[in-house]
Amino acid sequence: MMAMFAAPQAVPATHVGGIGELVHVVLALLLVVAVLLLLGRLLRRTRAFGAPGAKAMEILADLPLGTKERAILMRIGSTQLLLGVAPGRVSTLHVLATPLDLTSAAHVARTDGLSFQALLRRSLGA
Repeated sequence: MMAMFAAPQAVPATHVGGIGELVHVVLALLLVVAVLLLLGRLLRRTRAFGAPGAKAMEILADLPLGTKERAILMRIGSTQLLLGVAPGRVSTLHVLATPLDLTSAAHVARTDGLSFQALLRRSLGA
């Protein structure tokens, strides 16, 4: 008669991976990270192209005022706004009566050494 419990069969020894398997795992992880980065970039681009009214609102220039504070010149439709941005707060500093022409201002800034800050002071009459 056969015993109910037989002796266990020999368990095959586990294979200890070598350098080749480590390289394979690292390459697979790098491939996954690259695909995620590519998908993130594509998603960001499609949001920018597909967003309704994306051209109606645009940041024209910004100027750091401190470590976390910024002055931002923004165009909404045909109106330009100067906004103060700080952590947890956005304030309208000035609504420009006549919009700044930044295409010529950028050219002037490159040739004459005027910065956005100087142009802003001049436009505000300071």
